[in-house]
Amino acid sequence: MRILLIEDDRVTCDYLVKALGESGHNVDAALDGSQGYERARSEDYDVLIVDRMLPSLDGLTLIERLRAAGRDTPVLIVSALGAVDDRVRGLRAGGDDYLVKPFAFAELLARVEALSRRPRGGARPMQLCVADLELDQLARTVQRSGQKIELKPREFQILEYMMRHAGHVVTRTMLLESVWDYHFDPETNVIDVHISRLRQKIDKGFGSVLLHTVRGAGYVIRDPG
Repeated sequence: MRILLIEDDRVTCDYLVKALGESGHNVDAALDGSQGYERARSEDYDVLIVDRMLPSLDGLTLIERLRAAGRDTPVLIVSALGAVDDRVRGLRAGGDDYLVKPFAFAELLARVEALSRRPRGGARPMQLCVADLELDQLARTVQRSGQKIELKPREFQILEYMMRHAGHVVTRTMLLESVWDYHFDPETNVIDVHISRLRQKIDKGFGSVLLHTVRGAGYVIRDPG
C-alpha cells in the first residue's frame, strides 16, 4: 500500500514512517500542510494520514481542498482534539476516519488497512448487510431474515459500527471511542453487557451466529458463509 503521512511533529512522523514501513507499506512524508496538499493532489496514494494541526495549511482545509479538486483518496485524520464536535468537523470536512492522539500503532494500522479496502468514489453506504442481517442507518431500522429487531440507541450504534467493520476484529478501544466517546478504558463491563444484549437480539432464535467474541482481542461480526 502507498501511504502519504502529513505530520509536523518530527518524532511522531519518523516513528510512523518506520513502523508502517516495517508493516510492509511504502510511506512518503510531509511536514507541513502545503507540501502535503501538493503531494496528495499530484500523486496517487492508497491512503492519506493527516494531522489536524499543521503549519502553513491546517489539516481540515487541506482535506476540503483535496475534495474540491476531485481527489477521493481515503483520509485518516489524527488529532489530539477528541471532542465529538471536533470529530464531526473532521468527518464533514471530508475525512473518512478520525483517530484521537495518543493512539496505539496497531489501531492506526488496522484503520489504515480498513480504509484501503473501501471502494473509491462512492458515498458511505446507508444500508449495511451481513448475511441476512440488514441495517438501515437513515430509517434507523434493523431486521434479520425479514424479522424486525428493536434496538436501543446505544445497541444500534454498536451494531452499525461493527457492521461497517464486518469481518474484522473491533477492539474495546474502538468501541469506547466511537460509541461512548471515551479515550480510556473505564474498567467497567459496560461493553460486555451491551454486546450480550445485542447478541441475544440479533442471534438468538436464528439459524446461525453472526456476532462473536475474540478472546483477548475484541468482537467480530461476520457472515458464516
